Amino acid sequence: MNNNIWSGNRVRLRAILPTDWDRFHNNDFDSESSRLCDVIHFPRSEEGTQHWARNQASKGPDGDNFSLAIETLDGELVGSINAHSCDSRHGTFKYGIGIFREHWRKGYASEAVKILVRYYFEELRYQKVTAHVYAFNEGSIALQEHLGFVQEGRLRNMIYTKGQHFDEFVYGLIKSEYEMVIK
Repeated sequence: MNNNIWSGNRVRLRAILPTDWDRFHNNDFDSESSRLCDVIHFPRSEEGTQHWARNQASKGPDGDNFSLAIETLDGELVGSINAHSCDSRHGTFKYGIGIFREHWRKGYASEAVKILVRYYFEELRYQKVTAHVYAFNEGSIALQEHLGFVQEGRLRNMIYTKGQHFDEFVYGLIKSEYEMVIK
């Protein structure tokens, strides 16, 4: 049995390291993956990505907001996950996740989300997590539904990419649902 709250059966969450820069830099060249997670940004130099990784490694959490690397138990970096918009008064937070394309559909995202949500619900007393998913991101929609998240809303024409506007879905999971579905 694993006694580390940040580890599961396939992956563990850890701090982003300065040496992770090259994997993130290579991932920046996958425009479709960037579109699914956020937006396609202007190209970044290797030095720029190195600076970003050093900054991520040194900054730590901002309140309960933070970003973590996702790596396999063998130590291979496969993506990142973050918690943001954390509101301890109301007990709500949002999360975002990005898995490098070659590691899609291996269960890494699902396990990383479970680890993150477990920490927030069981250690920090949060009671609700939400995820905003672009309507064209079928993989993320399937992930939220697999984890028991409920679609709570649709924000019309929120994302502009590939020459058109798309809706954004809001998914939510409350602690009682987590205890029945995920835990």
